[in-house]
Amino acid sequence: MVLVHGWPFTWVEWRAVMPLLAERGYTVIAPDLRGSGDSSVPAGRWTKRDEAEDLHQLLGHLGHERAFVAGTDVGTMTVHAWAQAHPDDISRLVLSEAFLPGYGLEDHMNPAAGGSWHFGFHAQSELAALLTEGKEEQYLSGFWSMMTKGGITESDRAELLRAYTRPHAMRGGFEHYATLVDDGRTARAGGVLEMPVLVLNGEHGLPQHVLLEGARQAAREVSADIILGAAHTFAADNPHATAERLARFFTTNPGI
Repeated sequence: MVLVHGWPFTWVEWRAVMPLLAERGYTVIAPDLRGSGDSSVPAGRWTKRDEAEDLHQLLGHLGHERAFVAGTDVGTMTVHAWAQAHPDDISRLVLSEAFLPGYGLEDHMNPAAGGSWHFGFHAQSELAALLTEGKEEQYLSGFWSMMTKGGITESDRAELLRAYTRPHAMRGGFEHYATLVDDGRTARAGGVLEMPVLVLNGEHGLPQHVLLEGARQAAREVSADIILGAAHTFAADNPHATAERLARFFTTNPGI
């Protein structure tokens, strides 16, 4: 099982749910995306397809041919790109707490039309990194507080702050946003997914209907569910319910 984090997080976002999934017999892999956590921060831009290639290569390097895959936030965008580029890698796919490039995201990127301001700011990755240098904790702490219902602990925040104050780490995180328009064009041309897809959101997270409507265009077999008592960081906020729902999707008919 491969779990792919969002922004402004690292693999730590999945820490609480990982042992629960391991107890159910899964080999759990939670990598840091390119540019995030303890992964390298390359120069220049990279697309979701580039990140997807990283995950494809990692899966093979670890000796696995197929996996159950779950992504959240920008990790959802990456695993969707992975499923399009290498569909044989992924048995079943979970998309959560995001809007999909090419399938609804663009409508929420324009502040003049009611979209969120941070997409445009983060997309100017080098400028955004310059303006937040030395102010990483002040900038990120508001996101962490808004996105969790207590699952992201003080020790988690300390680890995340360590990761995001590494050299070039803020730019590395912002680079996930820098190519979203191109990512959308690529996704639209990438074809419809054939593997079963589950759309999962926290009860107090992003409105699910945007991702669900996009997923129904992007995949043939889609179901949806909510993790109660949880916000954007649902796997940290309610790890037991998350582990149960993931395991049920990965082992039974996704509509059940």
